[in-house]
Amino acid sequence: MRLVVLGAAESGVGAAVLAQQKGYDVFVTDMGAIKSRYKEMLDARGIAWEEGQHTESLVLNADEVVKSPGIPDTAPVVAKLLAQGTPVLSEIEFAARYTDARMICITGSNGKTTTTSLIYHILQLAGEDVGLAGNIGHSLALQVAEAPHATYVIELSSFQLDNMYKFRADIAVLLNITPDHLDRYDFCMQNYVESKMRILQNQKEDSVFVYWQEDEYIPKELPRHAEPCRRYGFTDAPAEGAAGFAEAGKFVVQLPFRFEMPLAELSLPGKHNLRNCLAAAIATLSAGVKPEVVRQGLSDFPGVEHRLEKAGTVGGLHFVNDSKATNVDACFCALESMQTPVVLILGGRDKGNDYSQIVPFVQQKCRALVFMGVDNAKLHAAFDHLGLPIADTHSMKECMEAAVKLAQEGDTVLLSPCCASFDLFKNMEDRGEQFKQWVGQWRP
Repeated sequence: MRLVVLGAAESGVGAAVLAQQKGYDVFVTDMGAIKSRYKEMLDARGIAWEEGQHTESLVLNADEVVKSPGIPDTAPVVAKLLAQGTPVLSEIEFAARYTDARMICITGSNGKTTTTSLIYHILQLAGEDVGLAGNIGHSLALQVAEAPHATYVIELSSFQLDNMYKFRADIAVLLNITPDHLDRYDFCMQNYVESKMRILQNQKEDSVFVYWQEDEYIPKELPRHAEPCRRYGFTDAPAEGAAGFAEAGKFVVQLPFRFEMPLAELSLPGKHNLRNCLAAAIATLSAGVKPEVVRQGLSDFPGVEHRLEKAGTVGGLHFVNDSKATNVDACFCALESMQTPVVLILGGRDKGNDYSQIVPFVQQKCRALVFMGVDNAKLHAAFDHLGLPIADTHSMKECMEAAVKLAQEGDTVLLSPCCASFDLFKNMEDRGEQFKQWVGQWRP
């Protein structure tokens, strides 16, 4: 069997290592430059690779292809593979063939990294043999090949779900569905919704599905899914059939069994984090974790880097790094949690965003806006009418200098961009790191 891997980053190289271990003839190809550490991993195992191109004669003869989630189906070589009927899989789908580990999978437009990390944290406290995989942690395929675990906690994007077919989540968590990545889904929200709902596929009677019961889309979609799993919905306040909610200062889970703790003990602030905590609690209780361990994990979880991360207070200004806010709903959650006037940093590669959702919060909470991107025209169209001071910038240095000029003592400078980072930065992490580095070096 010949397996071709498109994309030689964490997931692709992991898939190549596992495939070689299982006896496949493996070839790895990347249109960009492959990082040196991944080249070393491939070379050490004698796996053939190329960079800067996809040589079609070496790709189109594959029996199967594992594709990086960042590569769209419209990419020329992928389109040719699909046209000739070659199976194209995600790394998660491929890796799952070779493990019988319990799979706890989390998706959603927002909150999935926090919830995934929180579930992993609680399972570690419980002494479980657990690995972290998907969009965070190490490649699932590489772990299955070289460092297997009994349980995996996996953060899944819609892109990964698109190329998953036989995979089954033992515990699936769907936090929410709000507009995101619409540029990859023909600007059709229903296409994106259907992608997210794929986390339910193949679930059985002993499987668990945890979801936000008040989401705009999930309850409407559920009647179309006949999977015979146990379904646990959670809500902000008590509601009919809700497995978890907040009430009278208490954090309450009713299913799979009763669990309570004071809301004040939760380590993560904000309504959006209440939902993340409810999802994590229901999932880990379903996984058999003792209530006292769940309570400890919810109380001492330190949070996630680049998600409402306090970057410091300098010169009377508070700096918050929310670089993970790559869509409008994530920025909405960030603004909702702010308690001081805000200088908001927006911008990057737009993914079909509708900014009208945050206009009331911007009007109510923002002192000024700083746009940081190659093309800020859509941001101007959305916010100029509010009459707030606005600065256009095209680098982190320009951006931060403008932000502190517009801010007043006691304000929060909030990086919550609503957009992808690829116009000016390597990735979301690079954007957040540059923000924190500037704050660390700034002397007013």
